[in-house]
Amino acid sequence: MGVFVFLPLVLPLTAWPIARLAEQHLHPRTATGLLTAVAAVLACCSTLCLALVMVVGTAQLPGNPLPDSWSDPEVREAVPYDEVAGRIAIPALLTVLTSCSAAVWRQHRIRRRTEEALRTARPGPVAVLPDEAPYAYALPGRGLDRVVVSTGMLAALTSRERRALFAHERAHLSGRHHRFLLTVRLAAHANPFLLPLRTAVAYTCERWADEEAAARIGSRRTVARAIGKAALVSPGGPPVAAAHFAMAGPVPRRVAALLGPAPAGGAWPPAFTRAGLAVWTAAGGATASALSSANAAVTLYFILHAATFSA
Repeated sequence: MGVFVFLPLVLPLTAWPIARLAEQHLHPRTATGLLTAVAAVLACCSTLCLALVMVVGTAQLPGNPLPDSWSDPEVREAVPYDEVAGRIAIPALLTVLTSCSAAVWRQHRIRRRTEEALRTARPGPVAVLPDEAPYAYALPGRGLDRVVVSTGMLAALTSRERRALFAHERAHLSGRHHRFLLTVRLAAHANPFLLPLRTAVAYTCERWADEEAAARIGSRRTVARAIGKAALVSPGGPPVAAAHFAMAGPVPRRVAALLGPAPAGGAWPPAFTRAGLAVWTAAGGATASALSSANAAVTLYFILHAATFSA
């Protein structure tokens, strides 16, 4: 395999052009699903490759509990500079595991703190908190999803803008956007080259909710005005808890998109258009990256598997 064994570690570099093409030319719902799937595949392959490289590189260290056949020359030929790569892979893999575990624990802790803060709120799908600081966010729950909004935010919006706000947050809940956001967040922790996908999915989730809200209330301009007002009255951004459930995308871009025509409802634009060519290029690049990454990781796995049973 040679240096191709390291492909899963560097192929996530293709994430930047894929993210840009998808978020610009695909419907936000389709872009969110595509980018999340690509991030998950590339992150899993990258982590698996890191683990396998570590195994091959450390199999010949004295006192290790690994099978002797894993240090055979035939196996080591699959990983160039196996001793150096294997030893570097140890702290790298520990960093990945620690970082992902910390992100999950942080998510759980913030969720628990937020639920404790809502114990005094009236039960129901909407929780209004007596707070002059303007904020609103979607809080997915076990059996009951809730929209949390402060009195400060409600006071800053008109009745139609409040409808737009609630429609936007309910779209986050019905679309289960927190799952997409958590997936790309963990993927970026597994491989920093996937950070562009995390940023892109944060934006497409917000755009997805914007479009759902506009369709529900029947006015794209009202949703754009509500987003602009909310951004102006919230210079400090949402509370810490809210930022982990729904990350607001770039407000000027979202407002500009809402003031323009609605995106095409179909999953893919026509192939023989600029948008279509861009989208198919992004999809093809994502597929090639994912397949190449998976092929390198799986091939190395089968090399180890064959060495184990041939010993």
